[in-house]
Amino acid sequence: MGDPKAFLTVPRVEAGYRPLHDRIHDFTEVEQTLNSSDRKLQASRCMDCGVPFCHWACPLGNKAPEWNDALFKGDWELAYQLLNDTNDFPEFTGRICPALCEKACVLNLTDHAPTTNRENEAAITEAAWRENYITPQVYERNGKKVAVIGAGPAGLVAANRLNKMGYQVTVFEKNEDAGGLLRYGIPNFKLNKEIINRRLRMLVAEGIEFQFNAAIDLNELTNTDGLAGKFDAVVVSTGTPTARDLNIPGRELKGVHLALELLSQQNRVLAGMEFSKDERVTAKGKDVLVIGGGDTGSDCIGTSHRQGCKSVTQIEIMPKPVEGPEDPQNPWPNYPRVLKTTSSHEEGCTRRWNINSLEFIGKDGKLTGVRVQPIDWKPNPEGGRPLMVEAGEPEIIKCEICFLAMGFLKPQHPEYAKNVFVCGDAANGASLVVRAMASGRDAAKLVDKYLSK
Repeated sequence: MGDPKAFLTVPRVEAGYRPLHDRIHDFTEVEQTLNSSDRKLQASRCMDCGVPFCHWACPLGNKAPEWNDALFKGDWELAYQLLNDTNDFPEFTGRICPALCEKACVLNLTDHAPTTNRENEAAITEAAWRENYITPQVYERNGKKVAVIGAGPAGLVAANRLNKMGYQVTVFEKNEDAGGLLRYGIPNFKLNKEIINRRLRMLVAEGIEFQFNAAIDLNELTNTDGLAGKFDAVVVSTGTPTARDLNIPGRELKGVHLALELLSQQNRVLAGMEFSKDERVTAKGKDVLVIGGGDTGSDCIGTSHRQGCKSVTQIEIMPKPVEGPEDPQNPWPNYPRVLKTTSSHEEGCTRRWNINSLEFIGKDGKLTGVRVQPIDWKPNPEGGRPLMVEAGEPEIIKCEICFLAMGFLKPQHPEYAKNVFVCGDAANGASLVVRAMASGRDAAKLVDKYLSK
């Protein structure tokens, strides 16, 4: 390492967010950046660990010490090459990854001040685009064709890897553009969609073909009579299209929406698509209730603020996580289940835990509130999931619009033909983008191994 003692003298400094009063009025990315000099200083904090746990914690196996060292020494091109060896699209993970590597960083385990790997990753990649280190490459073709169904992060990684191996890759996407939840789930204030478009232009220039508005019936892949017979192999990366619903009385009321009905539509509006007044899902002037305490719920909060909501309340059925850097009930090497406060939470939100939803309340077919009840959890004498018990009297939370952000159901697949491979959330259920990308990379290896026999 260039400066093995820098972690002793250089404090962790994050770029932080744009001022709150400024950012809630637009959908521009909220995260700021450090200048190149300060960024190299942050990279210098990556210490010469005997065992770098960041390698192990990252699903992609990113070699953070190696590219942090190159960044500290000012070799941005080498830093990108080292980063891109394991991560096909670091401009995505550099913005939206929860940075599992930082949770495993030795500096985090000892001082709760890990190296700023995620921000460094984004800075390295932006420098690579800015300095034209990323240019279209021509790959020798092997004469075999592969179809990828679904253009989310897993599918894009699989397509990219297979294209580099020499396969002619065609990506089929049911939506009007590529990206999956990167485009239709994650708000622009976290991931500007031009970041996706920029990479897609590169993939097309390198020979990958995209077919949009092309929904494929997966049941047709059970034999080689259809698509599976037209290609030497097929990769299924369709994600988890079915959101977990809340089927309690009043679900049919106008104003109750799945989270993606808000998020995907808002992203389409920003892309120039128009919706009628009746179709538009908007929180403008309304009291908002978000049911679900994860990242999707947080995205609903930030989107509601930018649409001009009156207030936002977020409820979660599970207990409140530990406040602090460590969770005694879930110690290292497990992921710390501690309270997460996002930029959207900072913008204004009432947060409550241990709240069970009982009924949607309405008038004249329109939502006016949700009847909820405080609950608690007690150990199950038979083991397994704890038992829910009442812990207070029911109450009504006033709201004119409610977003259900309770996760997604793992899809069920038929028995596919032998040349069909499943990856990403379609295979493993809803998870992190970085895990989907790792799964797409693994699927590409399996396809190559299968077709090389």
